Amino acid sequence: MSEARSWWQRLRQRFTPAPTDQPEGTDPSADRQSQAEQSLRALLDDPQIPQAVRSSLADDFSRLESLLGKLERDELHLAVFGRVSVGKSALANALLGEPAFAVSVLHGTTREATPRAWREVAGNGVHLIDTPGIDELDGEARERLAMEVASISDLVIFVVDADMTTREHDALVELARTNRPLLLALNKADRYSESETERLLERLREHAQGLVQAENVVAVSALPPALRRLSQGTDGREREELLTQTPDIAALQARLLDVLGREGRTLSALNASLFAGRLSDAVGKRIVVARRELAAKVIRQYCIAKSLAVALNPIPVADLLAAGALDAALVMHLARVYGLPLTQREAGGLIATICAQLVALMGAIWGVHLVASALKGLSAGMSTVLTATAQGALAWYATLIVGQAADRYLAAGKSWGELGAKRVVSDIVESLDRDSILREARSEILKRLRTSESSA
Repeated sequence: MSEARSWWQRLRQRFTPAPTDQPEGTDPSADRQSQAEQSLRALLDDPQIPQAVRSSLADDFSRLESLLGKLERDELHLAVFGRVSVGKSALANALLGEPAFAVSVLHGTTREATPRAWREVAGNGVHLIDTPGIDELDGEARERLAMEVASISDLVIFVVDADMTTREHDALVELARTNRPLLLALNKADRYSESETERLLERLREHAQGLVQAENVVAVSALPPALRRLSQGTDGREREELLTQTPDIAALQARLLDVLGREGRTLSALNASLFAGRLSDAVGKRIVVARRELAAKVIRQYCIAKSLAVALNPIPVADLLAAGALDAALVMHLARVYGLPLTQREAGGLIATICAQLVALMGAIWGVHLVASALKGLSAGMSTVLTATAQGALAWYATLIVGQAADRYLAAGKSWGELGAKRVVSDIVESLDRDSILREARSEILKRLRTSESSA
């Protein structure tokens, strides 16, 4: 966690250089915001992202588009976060100066997250978001929504009303992992004496050490209860008056204005860029998965094609030549799947590398091929069913090894990785159940042979 926080601090410092380092009249944060906008737009418009991947990540792309719109409108979003009944909505209303968010003694009043315009700070329109409580017994969806909203906000106000519970601390740790700046507000401070409030703040700073800066742990009283005052009327009777108290949120407002004024635009650009980075990683993983799935289908198709070419070719040795040509075609097809085209010569070199790691195995396989090929010629085709299925099954198995090894090589960007080709091929062979594969191959070949005979 400390490494992540230090990384975040370094990044913020780099994004917000000292004013003396910049020519007069320039705004480095505006440049960073422009770069972030360009980055988000490039990801949204990237023609290389398959539609299937876009569809599987539709919610994330929609959120990315919202973040881009927020950047273009110079908006900052502050999420008010915490467990049920700590006074999140009351605090948001106190900041706004109006009852924009519902406040109730009932648990779970806030059921959705809607931004409300607060004020303009350093040229940015700041919006407040009241999130659902994080500890509803039947509110898993609301808790998930609260975490999602907080993770994409530019700054989070984490509200507690006493010493921090384990559940609250866990949530604070989770939020800190999003690298979002955090303010910790002790609400309902009016219930405590001044000395009790100071002790609570010290306890909270201890709990939040490494997660929230000490100066960003403050006490507030968002909705202090009305004061009761007895007064005597002209008729001599005593009357009770309820005097509304003004919310005490000065310390929190000061910290918000300070942070937003100094680095609000930078926070917005970083937040959007971090989300875009996570989405880009997710897109990359989905593309890899999609390519691996397509590659598996391609390998199977070539396994079938090669096994049948070997089994059905009646000309001795010619079937071996056909097998070699199909292996090369397979490798070149896989290269196109990964967007890393290979020439025929490069494909042949890759196959040679793979086969060099399988000398003993491939020697046995090609030995069977040669014997079976000779049987085809001597028997004038009478032994085709006996020899073709065995030879075809071995061709299937060999192609599967070549295909999977080439797949690993291409998926790593034309690299065998640190372990090298020998280890990759060895791992593939060890992971394959040869007996099961040969049974499947012979079954498939026999089925296709029968289909061929019946159609003839």
